[in-house]
Amino acid sequence: MLCHYNGQLQQLSTLNIPIQDRGFIFGDGVYEVVAVYGRKLFGGRGHVQRLLRSLGEVSIASPYNEDGWLALLQSVIDNNQWENQSVYLQVTRGVSPRDFAYPDVPPTVFAMSKELVLPTPNVLKSGVAAITAEDTRWARCDIKSVSLLPTVLLRNKSVASCADETVLFRDGLLTEGSGANIFIVRDGKIVTPPKSNRILAGVTRDITIEAAAKVGMIVEERDVTEAEVRSADEVWLTASPREVLPITRLDQQLVGHGDLAGSPGPVFKRVWLAYQQAKLEACNVPLPTAI
Repeated sequence: MLCHYNGQLQQLSTLNIPIQDRGFIFGDGVYEVVAVYGRKLFGGRGHVQRLLRSLGEVSIASPYNEDGWLALLQSVIDNNQWENQSVYLQVTRGVSPRDFAYPDVPPTVFAMSKELVLPTPNVLKSGVAAITAEDTRWARCDIKSVSLLPTVLLRNKSVASCADETVLFRDGLLTEGSGANIFIVRDGKIVTPPKSNRILAGVTRDITIEAAAKVGMIVEERDVTEAEVRSADEVWLTASPREVLPITRLDQQLVGHGDLAGSPGPVFKRVWLAYQQAKLEACNVPLPTAI
């Protein structure tokens, strides 16, 4: 498997990174994860723009412009074997003796890829389980930082409960999941929390909102209470490796009402198909069978 490290393609298995890299010592860096279909980046420019914003927020000078980052990502895609890939891109502040103060050194740039394995038809038909927890992360969740220990702990709460996601609340309001943005549906209306320092401005979130608009559905971006989530007709998560995925069980309780409780809802199915259409238009991949 070939990866990119500071301007060169190298074998991941033999790559050596200096122990004093600030990404290792401090978690001092930012990252992106981009989905690839048919060897084409999906939402690539949006991911690069978010990377540049994260770099600016933590005062790391970007070594590339937008087109340079896109070319770097494409070089990793082209030099690995899979048609569908998940590309991980990380930029740290660089290598220097341990000191909290910023050093004047070049940043470290690393990118690698793996095969993108999408949710199976059975998962899409049944949905996934999630648990809830208090959002204990830092106050700048809008920065896609590699300092992810709180997220690791929250995500593993769901693993310990045999669930697929941890849905987070802060001060009684929905923020996001441990690794995804969250949408709900109430009375046919799609709702998701607004962009703020409390959530990551998800690229997949934005693509989902655009896809919904193309089929005549409007997403309301506003504060969402915990009570609204627990009584919602539908709950979804969105993330690049998982696309749009229905949460059908929350804290061991079925999501939804009546005969549809515990099943993916009709609004989800419509937006999921619109998302697949967006993939077709951007990457020329065939539409899957409707669920």
